[in-house]
Amino acid sequence: MYRNQTNNTMLHLPAYVYITFAATVLLAIGLFYKATNQSKPFLIGLLAWILIQSILAIAGFYTNPGTVTARFPLLVLPPLLFLASRFATKNGRAFLDELDLPTLTIFHIIRIPVELVLYWLFVSKNVPEAMTFHGRNFDILSGISAPFIYYFSFVKKILGKAAIIAWNLICLALLINVVSSALLSLPARFTQFGFEQPNLALGYFPFVLLPAVLVPLVLLSTAAAIKQLLKK
Repeated sequence: MYRNQTNNTMLHLPAYVYITFAATVLLAIGLFYKATNQSKPFLIGLLAWILIQSILAIAGFYTNPGTVTARFPLLVLPPLLFLASRFATKNGRAFLDELDLPTLTIFHIIRIPVELVLYWLFVSKNVPEAMTFHGRNFDILSGISAPFIYYFSFVKKILGKAAIIAWNLICLALLINVVSSALLSLPARFTQFGFEQPNLALGYFPFVLLPAVLVPLVLLSTAAAIKQLLKK
């Protein structure tokens, strides 16, 4: 049985875990704001979304193991609908095409500190091992390779379009892999799929911002990059 933490709204973790995650969120906001060519509407919408989900998490909306699985879609469906609307409308497609491709590429470096935080959460028994690089999550490779792809693609201009598309597709596959582990290890499902530990941490502030903000931004950056490269 997993630990019942319904009476707490925050996990008791070392300060460096919170500092690293907070810095990662700020870095993600800054990089994507740059990728949008400093779009004020996008930044305001993103900050409003962060505020809403933070308030809900602090209030304990996602921390009850008995209800978090049913409420988890409220974290991910709105960003997915936003992404779908970008592809479905003329203005949305224009928004994707205007994003800065080099910044979208280097944006993937945020996946390095994210993987470190996930590992620390696993050590504290708040996520399953499968969600970490110690298990079957190799998402950190996307972050490690991002500076090299950026340098050889946009500085040295050695890599061609096909190579960058292939890299983005690999990054997308790695993202889907870890997201599937996160979903299948939610408290209501983890025993059905052989996970030794339920995914509890992502219902707590500030880690709720991983599925609500960081994963959607990574998905948006990857999808926009592939769209731009295929269009050129």
